[in-house]
Amino acid sequence: MDLKEKLLSSFLAFEQKVDINSTLHDVRTDALKVFENKGFPTKKEEAWKYTSLNAVLANDFNILPKNETAVDWKDVKKYFLNDVDTYKVVFINGVFSSHLSSTTHDGLDVCLMSSALTKPKYKMVIDTYFNQIANKEDSLTNLNTAYSLEGAYINIPKSTVVQKPIEILYFTTGASNFVQPRNLVIVGENAHVQIIERHQSLSELPMLTNSVTEIYAAKRAIVDYYKLQNDLLTADLVDNTYIEQKQESRVSVHTFSFGGNITRNNLNFYQRGERIDSTLKGITIIGEKQHVDHYTLVNHEEPNCESHQNYKGIYDDRSTGVFNGKIYVDKIAQKTDAFQQNNNILLTDKATLNTKPQLEIFADDVKCSHGCTIGQLDESAMFYMQQRGIPRKEAKALLMYAFTDEVLSSVAIPDLQLKLQKLISMKLGVNIGFDI
Repeated sequence: MDLKEKLLSSFLAFEQKVDINSTLHDVRTDALKVFENKGFPTKKEEAWKYTSLNAVLANDFNILPKNETAVDWKDVKKYFLNDVDTYKVVFINGVFSSHLSSTTHDGLDVCLMSSALTKPKYKMVIDTYFNQIANKEDSLTNLNTAYSLEGAYINIPKSTVVQKPIEILYFTTGASNFVQPRNLVIVGENAHVQIIERHQSLSELPMLTNSVTEIYAAKRAIVDYYKLQNDLLTADLVDNTYIEQKQESRVSVHTFSFGGNITRNNLNFYQRGERIDSTLKGITIIGEKQHVDHYTLVNHEEPNCESHQNYKGIYDDRSTGVFNGKIYVDKIAQKTDAFQQNNNILLTDKATLNTKPQLEIFADDVKCSHGCTIGQLDESAMFYMQQRGIPRKEAKALLMYAFTDEVLSSVAIPDLQLKLQKLISMKLGVNIGFDI
């Protein structure tokens, strides 16, 4: 039995296990039908032209969450922000870990998706927001919807500034697991929140994560969202994030991809109001046979809005990178200012990059641009630094670090920025003991 057949045959057992209402049952069933018709994406689809899941899907995954697996704090503390007071929503093999988490209902909701999906007091919110902006045609998004049960539910009321960051962490361990977390983030008018999301395997066994996050930013809301991806080489991740913005809201998503076997990031912005600002930034540093695929969409539906994309990639050994960025400007979206940049460094002649910036513009009074570079390190700069006593290895690392700094410096959480600096130093193989 292949993975698709296993998922279809296990759906009834899954529904019998969870407490759901009839409305959600219909949503799940409809979503499963879409997945059944479409199956897993293949390279025959234009959006997946450079990424194949065949080898991943050949694994025999456990697809139904079990009871909580015990994990000690000392074994996972390095994955949290160091010495920073944060709200924490932690899951192990898809099951909530109460002793590692720090949730709240004091002035805001930082809690469990399972509670929001099953408790009557959340029904109005779920009916309004759940599965409303997720792509109804995407097979993996529909598979997640069919099996959605657990994840983070975050609801920030109007005019609330969350005083500390929120961390969402998914750990997998033990058997080969296929987990499907579902996150819902609602940020009210004039509210401000910072969120960090991480998926981390603690086992050398094959792991597959199919994650979906929906983010709603109301008028003048500010959302800073960070994705940190530094997993084992046996872990695969498909991440679908959908963001709806209302008038004058500002949402930024930073994606840091340093580890994992195959990582696919689908990031979709829908601007539904005027004077909106959307920011998409990312740093990818991979080697060996790792594969990272960034697929972005910014849909400009209203006039007088901006979007800014800046993705940096460093590829070593036989690694493969993909950047497929699309900017769509509707005919009524006059005065749009959209910028897209993708810069890459290939450290070996066996590393591969496929980049495809796309602009679809139907308005005539816009300012839209895109650019892409692929190259090697500047040998003249290397020579200059070596002439001043910097060893070649350190000179090479400093140049690569400086290449990423434009994105890294825009991280708004100081302790996260420091953590990322250390991770980048480790990926580059040197100890950079000062800020650039």
